[in-house]
Amino acid sequence: MHAEQIDKALDVFWTNRDTKSVQANLHMKGFEDLVRQELIKAGIPPKCIFAGKPYLPGYYRARKQWDLVVICEDVLVAAIEFKSQLGSVAKNINNRFEEALGTATDTRAAQEYNTAFGPLAPWLGYVFILQEDDETTQKNRETHAKFDVDSDFPGMSYEDRYREMIRRFLLKEVYDAGWFLTTTYIDSIRTHKEPLSMASYAAFAAALVGRVETVQAFLADRRAKAAKHDATAVGRTAELF
Repeated sequence: MHAEQIDKALDVFWTNRDTKSVQANLHMKGFEDLVRQELIKAGIPPKCIFAGKPYLPGYYRARKQWDLVVICEDVLVAAIEFKSQLGSVAKNINNRFEEALGTATDTRAAQEYNTAFGPLAPWLGYVFILQEDDETTQKNRETHAKFDVDSDFPGMSYEDRYREMIRRFLLKEVYDAGWFLTTTYIDSIRTHKEPLSMASYAAFAAALVGRVETVQAFLADRRAKAAKHDATAVGRTAELF
């Protein structure tokens, strides 16, 4: 269903893969646009969708930039990160993990301790695109540590580790939904895979639409209660005269 839209997003990804575009996250714009259209189709007004690195409050720090934030009637509908790894995986895999975990943990702590986002808990999404190559697919990466590591990790490639990271993020509700896509571009031939069923685009989009429907129901109920309250207040005022 989404194959054509994903192909278009990958066109942008590979066209804008030079260093400056990656630093500005322009190579991820196609994926951001795809999610934006999903939101609009679900009934979110475009004016409620904020890109360009909008800030949300944290708990351990004052604020953190997100890649895409959706706010309707002062309710945080969704906050989504769009991240990628193109080469140099060994140098950056820990940074990607720590950034992803820290961002979600800080945002959830802001809600738990300060109720920063009101009565509805924040909905967090994580999109990760990995360039697949010999470095990412090589098995049996080093896992030596001063104590025994989790028995799932020995034998894994870097790609396997990213997949497991996202799987555990979703199972432990660090993020509410994720999308993990790997892609290659060799001799002008582009391919892609979704190695984790629970983090396919179809699963991600379904979870996002479900969140939109939840927020829409919440807002409708809040409006109805506010209207009833106003009508009661008007009635009481009329009784005074």
